[in-house]
Amino acid sequence: MPTAEATIQTGQPSRYLIQLCRHAASINHKILRHAGRAPMRPDIQQVEWSDTHGTLDLGWGRCTMHAGPGTLTVRAEAASEESLQRVQDLITRNLERFGRREHLKVNWQRPATPTA
Repeated sequence: MPTAEATIQTGQPSRYLIQLCRHAASINHKILRHAGRAPMRPDIQQVEWSDTHGTLDLGWGRCTMHAGPGTLTVRAEAASEESLQRVQDLITRNLERFGRREHLKVNWQRPATPTA
């Protein structure tokens, strides 16, 4: 399963985790536009969060988050590369918009593939 992770340095990791989860829980009725593509509607199946952990189950894949001291760790996974890119784009767009005053940047990395 394709996976990507981002470790975001911020003074307010819990705030961004909660804000993203609350936003996701409230937007299921809105159509989101993705640059250069037709309108996309995320099928938000479930959203759960606490001050330190959050999970977004989308029709395209899943995003899990952990807020630690000074760091928000975000993990995206999906069944296909295209779906993973959709999840990453959605999460990046929203987190960077929420954190624009702090100049928040989401830089995704692929986890190292274990060798046998």
